[in-house]
Amino acid sequence: MELSVHGRRAYAYTGGKPFNPALPCVVFLHGALNDHSVWNLLARWCAHHGFGALALDQPGHMRSEGPLLPDIESLADWTVAVLDAAGVAQAALVGHSMGSLIALEAAARHPQRVSRLVMVGTAYPMAVSSSLLDAAEQRPQAGMDMVNAFSLSTWAAKPSYPGPGMWLHGGGRQLMAQVQAHGPQGANVFRHDFGLCNAYAHGHEAADAVRCPAHLVLGQADQMTPPKLTRELAQRLRATVHRVPGGHSIMTEQPDALLAALRAALA
Repeated sequence: MELSVHGRRAYAYTGGKPFNPALPCVVFLHGALNDHSVWNLLARWCAHHGFGALALDQPGHMRSEGPLLPDIESLADWTVAVLDAAGVAQAALVGHSMGSLIALEAAARHPQRVSRLVMVGTAYPMAVSSSLLDAAEQRPQAGMDMVNAFSLSTWAAKPSYPGPGMWLHGGGRQLMAQVQAHGPQGANVFRHDFGLCNAYAHGHEAADAVRCPAHLVLGQADQMTPPKLTRELAQRLRATVHRVPGGHSIMTEQPDALLAALRAALA
């Protein structure tokens, strides 16, 4: 589904069914150097179980028109503008990694528009090492390989996403390469996205302003956003915390456990 947001094209995957704004809405926000496709299974479940699903490509990522937006705050406001364009008064926001920060900020800035907050593979602060930022700038392919390796908890993950026979490491690398290649002309999407995570400095203040029920879904072996970094965030949000096996890429490693956590959050 294509929408016009601030005069530019925004793409949302609707889970294989036409979007109905009268249904309870769930908006999915992808992480750095990803796109809507990481949410395909969850979006399809929602769309076929009484929800309206909008899995977004953020500006400058794959099917959504650029430019890249300058900070997490701008992306939070853009997300609410998507709701306006889709005719949605209120939605549950589900964000992974960078997308979880966007969801957090949107829930704080626009509390009347957010009914649930689900932060997947999250941490605050979401600091990025200088070596990784340098790799993103100077050697992006090597940096992408590094991120992909750290995002999965094992080299021998059970093939499961999006179906039997898929290689999680190969699929993750290919998606990152595609998002990087399809970015706005002259833009380094990798460096941009990881820079936004590193620069975001209002997480605790945002958590204090959130008024809706909050859930954190954390991978027990997550090396990108270690669960120990969520303690104060969880306390400030008064969040329900779901711990699942696996690493940072919970959608691919543990799709069933993540779906169970999402169903509990939406109940």
